[in-house]
Amino acid sequence: MNWDTLDPTILGPALMAGLLVLSTHVPLGRQVLARGIIFIDLAVAQIAGLGMIGAHALGVEPGGLVMQLAAFGAAVAGALLLYLCERHWPRIQEALIGCIFVLAATAAVLLLAHDPRGGEHLKDLLVGQVLWVSFDQLWAPALLAGVVLLAWFGLGARRFPAAFYGLFAIAVTASVQLVGVYLVFASLILPALGSRSHNGSKGLALAYGIGVAGYGLGLTASALLDLPAGPMIVWALALCALLGAMLTGRQRDRTLKTRDRAEPGHQSDGVW
Repeated sequence: MNWDTLDPTILGPALMAGLLVLSTHVPLGRQVLARGIIFIDLAVAQIAGLGMIGAHALGVEPGGLVMQLAAFGAAVAGALLLYLCERHWPRIQEALIGCIFVLAATAAVLLLAHDPRGGEHLKDLLVGQVLWVSFDQLWAPALLAGVVLLAWFGLGARRFPAAFYGLFAIAVTASVQLVGVYLVFASLILPALGSRSHNGSKGLALAYGIGVAGYGLGLTASALLDLPAGPMIVWALALCALLGAMLTGRQRDRTLKTRDRAEPGHQSDGVW
């Protein structure tokens, strides 16, 4: 284990990228969990990635404005499609989301079939290259995150389904290019699962804490063990979410038992 690998010039931008992703994905993820549309993030992230792969197949250079617009346009189109699914076919919405994800994923494979570096591009899309992020790359995602958070908390956009899908597309477009599809899903769902025992600001604060701890531990373990950062962060987030759920669940159980003893006729609600 080499402690010299904990280089702040590498881990600092990567951690900052993770914090930007968490800033929008934690509240969005709790909303996704509450709405019961768990795989929407995978679908929209994969569609945004498909837009990037399509642009790459047409010869567009990575990292440029055209590539950004391709990813954003694809994500918005995907979010609109999912919104229409919710409006017209709510009973089979989750199944439709899964179908859309599979179609987008296989379309990406087909577009890269004749690319000699197709496997590498596909791996970068899924796993991400968070350790290669620089501070200069974070200005645009930071601005987008500010817009999403202002609309979500300041303007109450979370109350409107159409606004939810639009903000989701904006957030995912930025994050999938920073951390990859797998970390997008993990950043949305795992902190939400770990904090599901609490509502309101307490649950939101717990979810942010789980996310920050997961990214910090994952990046540190990745550097010390010389393992890929993306998968390590996913596992660290899962561990932190599990610990958070266990600790807060026990605390809530003790609170409910105390209340039941004080009010013998009261029926306690289970932890969802």
